[in-house]
Amino acid sequence: MHRPRPRTVAAGALVLLLAAAPFIPRGSGDHGAISPSGEQPTFAPREAAAVGYGAVTPAMRQEIDRAVAATTSLPRQHGRITARAASTLTQCADLEGQTYCLGEGWTQDDQASVQARVATEVAPPAARRTAQRQKKLRQTGDLSPKAALARLAKMSPKARAKAERAELTQAARSVAKVWMIRNEIQGTPLPAGFLAAHPEARVTVGAGRVAATTPSATPSKLPTVKPSTTLAAVATSAAPTAVASTSVAASVPTTYPVKAKILKNKQTAEQVRTYWCGPTSMQMIAWGWKQKDKGAAHWAAKLGTTSAGTAISDMVRVTNHNTGWDTLAGPYVTLDVKSFTTAQFWALLQKHIAQYKAPIILHPQLLTRYFPYLDHSGSGHFQVGRGYRTTKTTHTQEIGYYEPWNQQRFHPSEPYISRVQWLPVDRELSAVKANAFHNIGV
Repeated sequence: MHRPRPRTVAAGALVLLLAAAPFIPRGSGDHGAISPSGEQPTFAPREAAAVGYGAVTPAMRQEIDRAVAATTSLPRQHGRITARAASTLTQCADLEGQTYCLGEGWTQDDQASVQARVATEVAPPAARRTAQRQKKLRQTGDLSPKAALARLAKMSPKARAKAERAELTQAARSVAKVWMIRNEIQGTPLPAGFLAAHPEARVTVGAGRVAATTPSATPSKLPTVKPSTTLAAVATSAAPTAVASTSVAASVPTTYPVKAKILKNKQTAEQVRTYWCGPTSMQMIAWGWKQKDKGAAHWAAKLGTTSAGTAISDMVRVTNHNTGWDTLAGPYVTLDVKSFTTAQFWALLQKHIAQYKAPIILHPQLLTRYFPYLDHSGSGHFQVGRGYRTTKTTHTQEIGYYEPWNQQRFHPSEPYISRVQWLPVDRELSAVKANAFHNIGV
């Protein structure tokens, strides 16, 4: 009986290996790849958790320069800010097809729409001003659009340009993360050439082995993360065609548990000043990462918090620069969720908690119609998203979060509010949309 020679067996195995290689997902980067000779590498998108910080291209730099230059014509202002000044300060940049607006974050609105909205916030119609006075909302700590713009207007043009450039540069380095969220959660097709242009957003298939990586033990601003075990979408070539997700959460595994939560309940705190929801939320976020409590005052200084409150852009900045959560979730971004459905918000929550194991910076309006534990409605507010579950009896989808606000501390006659809270997810999303910013940090 004729037996195949060892060389023949080895050659056959090599042929099978090379044939299967394009379907094997890789870890981060292209180093160590064994690609078929003479073939171009084939790319597949990573999930958003694996998207690192990207480079700022010359085109991005030009767009940043344009946006910053548009505000330098406005001299330093004191006192009440006008609608015209608010519009001038609210500049948006088109960064590779995604729109980022200063102070607002990533949005699907155009600049004119955003400017019109902020102009109304700083100079509302008479009927709205009367309604606002009648509401008597308690200030709990987020920086309102009006206060945020007043802060910018008080800066010298030079100082303002420096702050705006830093904010836009951070945004530009995170654009791939935003594209992947849009693709995975909202089903937006990736643009042609996206994966070839963004190595931080792709895995290379066509390799004979997988170069796996794990999150670094210490915080890094160029994070390494666990590679996906499945392709987030159909593998594309170096000049890919757009591929839409097949559902609102195409990349969410069906094996996600019915409930999941992160962080420790003993690592919580309540705000000790009425306007410290931002520093206290940041205290809990950092405590969960560092396993050490530095107190809210420490984070108030990092965030630049004043009696007017804390900006969500500063919450995102400090999370990226002073914790390592971005090594699990990719760079945190300020994301407008006005257009999100409850199903999409739930999908994003599942990914963040069960897959990334990283907290969400929630940014709701603290209104009694959404939060039943409140005695009075409040202003824009920050909370720490840290869990989800589906109840057994009513099958209600709920979000778990840490609530820094305890009304009893400031109003002893009112009921105590616990730090650990659960709320139907549609209520939380509605509360976020009720905020003038309608955005979160993810």
